[in-house]
Amino acid sequence: MTLLGDGTWAGRIFTGSWLPGSGLGYPAIEPATGAELAEVGQATAGDVVVAAQRAAVVQTGWAATPAVERAAVLSRAAALFEEHAEEINEWVVRESGSTRLKSGLEVAASIAECREAAALATAPYGELLHSPMPRISMERRVPVGVVSVISPFNFPLILSMRSLAPALALGNAVLLKPDQRTAICGGVLIARVFEEAGLPEGLLQLLPGGVEVGSAMIDAPQVRVVSFTGSTPAGRAIGAQAAKTLTRTHLELGGNSALVVLGDVDVAAAASCGAFGNFVHSGQACMAIGRHLVHESIYDDYVALLAKKADALTVGDGFRADVALGPIIDQKQLNHVKDLVERSVADGARLVAGGTHDGLFYRPTVLADCTSATPAYREEVFGPVACVRPFSTVDEAVVLAADSEYGLALGVLGNDLAAAMAIADRVPAGLVHINDQTFNDDPNAPFGGVRASGTSRVGGARANLECYTDTQWLTLRATAPRYPF
Repeated sequence: MTLLGDGTWAGRIFTGSWLPGSGLGYPAIEPATGAELAEVGQATAGDVVVAAQRAAVVQTGWAATPAVERAAVLSRAAALFEEHAEEINEWVVRESGSTRLKSGLEVAASIAECREAAALATAPYGELLHSPMPRISMERRVPVGVVSVISPFNFPLILSMRSLAPALALGNAVLLKPDQRTAICGGVLIARVFEEAGLPEGLLQLLPGGVEVGSAMIDAPQVRVVSFTGSTPAGRAIGAQAAKTLTRTHLELGGNSALVVLGDVDVAAAASCGAFGNFVHSGQACMAIGRHLVHESIYDDYVALLAKKADALTVGDGFRADVALGPIIDQKQLNHVKDLVERSVADGARLVAGGTHDGLFYRPTVLADCTSATPAYREEVFGPVACVRPFSTVDEAVVLAADSEYGLALGVLGNDLAAAMAIADRVPAGLVHINDQTFNDDPNAPFGGVRASGTSRVGGARANLECYTDTQWLTLRATAPRYPF
């Protein structure tokens, strides 16, 4: 049996069963070839209204379901992701322009998320409090109700799963809107997995669509939490809209992360970290390295080695060849990357490697001698572009690393761990990796940024409880007291 083999999902949305959406269906496009892979169903704002009402009704029963039964559904989902890994990998590679390495990371992470969520379902969810009165006093966490998950194109499978798996495990219902460009691997596959895993109907509903669908998923009165992963401008708009109804938001947004390379490192190892953290999935990752800050004593060597690695990386169709990098997701994003590189070179940055493309296949690029005014250094590129800049002192490195509106990830490479830790203490970042690059994600660790990189955290038991439950104070007396009234 395959997940998508019978095609009953094609051109349809998922409400617990596969039904035609009220919107016009559209083709899923393979970025590497431009081929049409399948038809995707599209929802409308009206579909969202009905879905939210349905979700609110079935959610109460799910919240009352014993935690071990909720955990069992998540465990079966993990087993199904594992069983169908080859099929899922193929869809992720083809629809999102991935390589086999990157798709494998997504599938493995999704399995891990399901297992973590299964454990979360039965984890402690409150604590006893001291009380001056003869009663039991406790703080406990209760499901919020309905959660809207809006996920991006770059890591569509895992960035949907990272929110919806814990939300479901904790007793909520989920409305899922994947990016329209990756609605199959970011939505259809997930819906099929949970359908086969025995999730009751209506608890997970797949609603592909555009801005109007996302807007309706925020405004629906039954929705109490919106979990969004995407660009900072979109996140600001979602936060502002959700504030009108006092709907809680969890926003995982953009980044322009720094890698600080101290002068005492193994330069070859540092360049390897820099290349992977910058170029993985053609740089289309919020936590990718955007700025390489390198001590002046090793700067020339680092630039040369990074350029050599960039030149050696193969770029092509990850489905039909064993390549290091796949295509940029679409022409609009390619134009953005191309424009930033061209303006950066015109502004004085030195092009050391790359800077060319064949269709959507953009060569990994190294720009040296960047300044704070260099466009590709200052902005989030979301493409395979490394901006390198020297520094002379640790204090200067700290100032440069902190000089960004973003605050997602920070990497520090150096043999003096005290010096590296001191840098970590002084640079605002939600994620810090000492002696590693910035592209890291564990299912049991809190993930998220500060500043323009977002609000709150997802991942790990504590953060997920805070995201997808409300705090409730509960007291219990043996008998009702008499008051002086």
